[in-house]
Amino acid sequence: MADKLTFYTHPMSRGRIVRWMLEEVGQPYDAVVLDYATSMKAPEYLAINPMGKVPAIRHGDTVVTEAAAICAYLADAFPQAKLAPPPGDKLRGPYYRWLFYGAGPVEMMVSIQTLGIDVPEEKGRTLGYGSRDAVHDALEQAVSGPNYLLGKQFTAADLYLGSQIWWRLQFGTVDKRPSLEAYVERITSRPAAVRARQIDDALVAASPRA
Repeated sequence: MADKLTFYTHPMSRGRIVRWMLEEVGQPYDAVVLDYATSMKAPEYLAINPMGKVPAIRHGDTVVTEAAAICAYLADAFPQAKLAPPPGDKLRGPYYRWLFYGAGPVEMMVSIQTLGIDVPEEKGRTLGYGSRDAVHDALEQAVSGPNYLLGKQFTAADLYLGSQIWWRLQFGTVDKRPSLEAYVERITSRPAAVRARQIDDALVAASPRA
């Protein structure tokens, strides 16, 4: 696909996940860095994402928002990068499972904790994640192998779920279990992950507020 690829982001946002994904994909892209208080709320960007949030991408005439959706889209748009099992493959189900586990139960669990909400045990069934322990146990089981979520193939599911774990470990909203830390170390040492960090860290350093 030769359509122009434009990436809308801020270096201190979930855009860091998509930056990594773009570096893994290996296709040329233009990056537009927005400011939270001004350009992110400007009419030009609200026409792309009415929520006034990043990240977002425009690929030709297609606009995609939400980091997990962007990762899924890019993996399918550029299959040569081999970041997703092909449609019909038996691993496609587990791939979707863990990609959206990060966007669902993990995200919800962390948000509830960050807000300081104490959920009574008997109310756990009303939440999409059940309980904090259940989320951690599922994560630990998923990453306990020597490689990646689907075995030897690194996919967008590793990138997205792994980014969630990595970020949350730094802020203490995910428990520092040895298997989770080892998994994060494996995936974040990838060359594309290192390049993405360097780009965004340089943007942060150059910011007037840095």
